[in-house]
Amino acid sequence: MGNAASSFLNPIAAELEGAPSRPNALTLARRARQRRGIQGMIGVSYVIDALILLLYAYAGTIPLMIGPLYAIAGLSLVAVSILLSEAGFNERFRDHYLIAPTSAANMAIMLAFTYTAPQVGVMFLCTLFTVFSFASLRSTPVQTAAIWTAMAFGLAALFLLTDKPIAMPHNGHLERFATMLVFILTIGRCMFLGIFSASMKKSLYQSGQKLKEAYKRIEELAELDELTGSFNRRCIMRMLDEEIARAGRSGSPCSIALIDLDYFKRINDAFGHPTGDEVLRTFSITMFANIRSIDRFGRYGGEEFLLILPGMTSEGASRALDRLRAIVAGLDWSAFSPGMKVTLSAGVTTLKPEETPDTLLARADSALYAAKAKGRNRIASA
Repeated sequence: MGNAASSFLNPIAAELEGAPSRPNALTLARRARQRRGIQGMIGVSYVIDALILLLYAYAGTIPLMIGPLYAIAGLSLVAVSILLSEAGFNERFRDHYLIAPTSAANMAIMLAFTYTAPQVGVMFLCTLFTVFSFASLRSTPVQTAAIWTAMAFGLAALFLLTDKPIAMPHNGHLERFATMLVFILTIGRCMFLGIFSASMKKSLYQSGQKLKEAYKRIEELAELDELTGSFNRRCIMRMLDEEIARAGRSGSPCSIALIDLDYFKRINDAFGHPTGDEVLRTFSITMFANIRSIDRFGRYGGEEFLLILPGMTSEGASRALDRLRAIVAGLDWSAFSPGMKVTLSAGVTTLKPEETPDTLLARADSALYAAKAKGRNRIASA
């Protein structure tokens, strides 16, 4: 019963369970199970109210048949709702709980019995309040307004167009006891709604947090190179634009390095592309482990990578890249395949005043070619 109520009160959480636009068999079965749970709670509520009506009947307040008739009316509505649900009728509608018609039918029963047995009208009106409160937790604003309007017209007709003396029985101990039960159960139902309303808010918050985490993960995946885990070209180019703009505002230096793995095609040809992929991943991990937290490292294309070094001068950048070059060359690459060696060449340059990303990259690229021309496994500065 708790799971059904939770799903009923929290439509967003229910949708997050994985219901697609065209629900599959599992989703349809889950929805039907939720509806059965809701109708079961409504049926139990009718039976409890019918027992209170029997107490009123025993006290002589109302005829004996009111209680059984009330239970028959309520349980018949529950049975029809379950039959329609099991037949798949509810799935024809966007609101597969059919909130508006179900609430209208329950309100009609309450108003009809208030008219029929006004001596205990307070009980039906209290239950009417519970019906509306329960429906409003799951209905849309339009549905809520429609249900409220229907209830308002029904109450107006009952109070203004009839002279029925709607009463709250309190003569004698049994009547007072039954009326006490009415209020206790009404308050209990309100507390039930309050508990699940709080549960709904908590679930919505948790769902929101999960969505934020999912969106963050999606953004990360959109920014990362799938193979190496470094930033992809689009992301690293955006970061370069940001760092150039920041350096222009602050007047601080900014250096970059274009890095290329030496003879990487030979590695792929000699050892295979899977091994080449592992080399790229290992290289990226090594770079991330040995650069500063403010540095930005991304895959520029193929076996070329771009390293952004904020606040670093040309001399400092050259020293940093030479240190990285030595670290990469000193790794035990033979673990991938006997005799394997991996080195890098890099072109380093520092941002000039009013320089654009294109000209900065062009100078770094020229320096990289100079490093290759001098024999590779070395650093050249523009």
